[in-house]
Amino acid sequence: MFSGLLLPLLVAMFLGLNMGGSGTAPSFATAFGSGIIRRSLIPGLFGIFVLLGALLAGKNTSITLGKEILPAVSLDYTLTTIILFSVALSLLFANLVGVPQSTAQTTVVALIAPAHYVGQLNTHKIFYEILPTWVVMPIISFGLMYFITNVISKKFDLKHPGYFNTEKRQKLFNWVVIITSCYVAFSIGSNNVANAAGPITSMITNELHINPTSQNFVLIMLLCTLIIAPIFAIGSSIFGHKLMSKTGMAITPIGKVEASMISFITASLLLTASLTRGIPTSLVQLNTFAILALSVSKVGWKETFSKKVVKQFWMIWLIAPLIAFMLSYLLTSLADQAGLLSM
Repeated sequence: MFSGLLLPLLVAMFLGLNMGGSGTAPSFATAFGSGIIRRSLIPGLFGIFVLLGALLAGKNTSITLGKEILPAVSLDYTLTTIILFSVALSLLFANLVGVPQSTAQTTVVALIAPAHYVGQLNTHKIFYEILPTWVVMPIISFGLMYFITNVISKKFDLKHPGYFNTEKRQKLFNWVVIITSCYVAFSIGSNNVANAAGPITSMITNELHINPTSQNFVLIMLLCTLIIAPIFAIGSSIFGHKLMSKTGMAITPIGKVEASMISFITASLLLTASLTRGIPTSLVQLNTFAILALSVSKVGWKETFSKKVVKQFWMIWLIAPLIAFMLSYLLTSLADQAGLLSM
C-alpha cells in the first residue's frame, strides 16, 4: 500500500520545487532589488521561514485545500496525482517564462476541475469565500501602499527631509528589510505549503482508512508539511533569481523603506487570510499590486500599466490557471474512462 503513495508524494515534491521558485519573488524581491541581501543567502532564509510558517500557521489552509473544495473522501491516489501534477506543470511554465505565478489560485482551479467533473464542488466556499478574497485582498494591498506613499510618506518627507538618508538609518533599514522579507516567507509557509500538503493529507487518510476528523488527520498533515516545506528552499535556489529580478527591479526601483512597507503589508494580508478562514490567497499578486502602487506614485498610472513586464504579468496570471484547469479536467476525464477513479 505504501508503495502506492510514492508517485503522488513525488509529484507533491515537484510542486513544492516550483512553488519555492515562485514564492521567492514576493518574499525577497524587494530586498534583492534594493541590493540589501546576497543572492546566495536567500534560499536558506526563505526555506527556514517557510517551514516555520507552515508548522505554526498553516493548518487552516491545509484543511481548506484538503477537504473543503472537493470532499476529502474523493482524493484518492489518482485524483490527487492529477491535481498536483496539473498545478506543478502550470507553475513550471510560469517559472520558465520568468513570471511569478499564484500557486494558491492555480491549486484551487486545479481542484475545481475534478470537483466539477464529479459533481462535488463546494460552490459556497468558492463563490462566497475564496473568490471575494482574491478580488478584495490585492485591492487592499494596492490601496494601502498607495495611501502610504502618496499621503503619509510625502507629508513626512516635507516635515523631515532626508530623514531616512543618514548612514545610520540606512543600515538599520537593511535589517528591517531582511526581517520583513523573512516575515513574508513565514506567511508563504502559512498559506502555500498547503497547496501540496492539503490534498496529500486527505489522500493518505483515505487510503489508510483514517477518520479525517480525528487527531490522526492533524498528525498526517504535520508529517506532509515536514516533507513538502523544505523543498521550497531547493526551488528557490533553482528558479528564484530570474523571478526576483523581474518583480524586484523591472516594475520600479525600490528603496529600503519602501521594501519594508511592501513586505509588511503583503505578508500581513496573507497571514490574515491563512489564520482566519484558511483561504488560499496569492501573495504574488498582493506583492505585485503593492509594487504597482509604488510605481504609480512615482511615475503615474499610464507609464506604470503600459510597461511590457506588467502586461506580461496579466497574461501569465490568466494563462497558467487555465492550463491547470484544462489539464486537470482532461486527465480526470481520461482517468474516469479508464476506470481509475474510486468514486
